[in-house]
Amino acid sequence: MSNSEHLATVMVNAFIDAVERGVDLVPVVADSTSTAKISPFIQRFPDRLVNVGIAEQTLVGTAAGLAIGGKIAVTCNAAPFLISRANEQIKVDVCYNNTNVKLFGLNAGASYGPLASTHHSIDDIAIMRGFGNIEIYAPSCPVECRQIIDYALEHQGPVYIRLDGKALPFLHDESYRFVPGNIDVLREGEDIALVAMGSTVHEIVDAAAHLADRGISAAVISVPSIRPCDTQTLLAALKRSKAVISVEEHNINGGVGSLVAEVLAEAGCAIPLRRLGIPDGEYAIAADRAATRKRHEIDAASVARHAEQLCAKAEQE
Repeated sequence: MSNSEHLATVMVNAFIDAVERGVDLVPVVADSTSTAKISPFIQRFPDRLVNVGIAEQTLVGTAAGLAIGGKIAVTCNAAPFLISRANEQIKVDVCYNNTNVKLFGLNAGASYGPLASTHHSIDDIAIMRGFGNIEIYAPSCPVECRQIIDYALEHQGPVYIRLDGKALPFLHDESYRFVPGNIDVLREGEDIALVAMGSTVHEIVDAAAHLADRGISAAVISVPSIRPCDTQTLLAALKRSKAVISVEEHNINGGVGSLVAEVLAEAGCAIPLRRLGIPDGEYAIAADRAATRKRHEIDAASVARHAEQLCAKAEQE
């Protein structure tokens, strides 16, 4: 097995396995068969795919109709177009009406790199958190991704799954068991807690290893389950450290950084927090992943630098 896998490939394999075990699943695409890497599904089940063309509002409305008709409808297209162009349909047709639609936001964050802000999705979690009645997940590795998808297909009700556009390394083995709401503590630490969702979990894993070499004990906390979220367990994990840094390829408002800030503030917990992501009022730069993350200080080296600064400040106080 390769040490990494594209999450869209994981998604398609999950769909094929679901249909083969009798799940009445229908993928809906908006001329996004290439983005969704869904050719293997089409070859296996040529009559099960609905392609509405470049019409994201129709995509979501069609999925809602299929769900009302008893199908398990899954939408497969790029996150920026799904969330922005079909915003009202997601809010009304899917969330408000509680239809059994699974929304897959592909190539989320700044996965499209040089294609710039038209193709970046750095506000999707913020938008989805503003909608009621939909579960929200952001897997960080292929094993976790597969288990989230399998859960979503069994769950009755709307689900949004944010998928990165690059192949991601494995963080878990087959003994891992995803549970909705659970916080995933990948590494214990007492000096500082590093918190991330999705693909930036790999940045904090690397940052923690660097910090360990510098004598700094960093906890690594992945939040794959944005809603539901066991906020009491998250708070307990955060309180074991003297400072916290959140890291996301998303605007710092409305994503995992906001979630962490809310948890700390509502508990009256005065632990210093630094939110790293796309800054307030800015767009992600048009560049490849390495350059983008370095520029916005969400790469492992930048995270480690910020952690050292926060730890030094905490010691002085």
